Amino acid sequence: MSVAGEENKTRKILSYIVLCIKKFANAFDLSIIEAYRYLENYGGLQFIIKHYEIEHTLSINDAIEDMQDICRKNGGLL
Repeated sequence: MSVAGEENKTRKILSYIVLCIKKFANAFDLSIIEAYRYLENYGGLQFIIKHYEIEHTLSINDAIEDMQDICRKNGGLL
């Protein structure tokens, strides 16, 4: 893949991650920073990055539920 192709893929992944954080924040009435910290602390962010290829094909609500499940398994309370 060319450098431009890699940059485009990276932008798509980053845009998706930002969208997931925003939607997670909205779903749980958190600020974006609170949502980011929660997802980072309880593994939700790492999950969505690792499984981007699958998660981005699902609905955003499914992705939010998946992150919530991972966070709960790692001690999160939301």
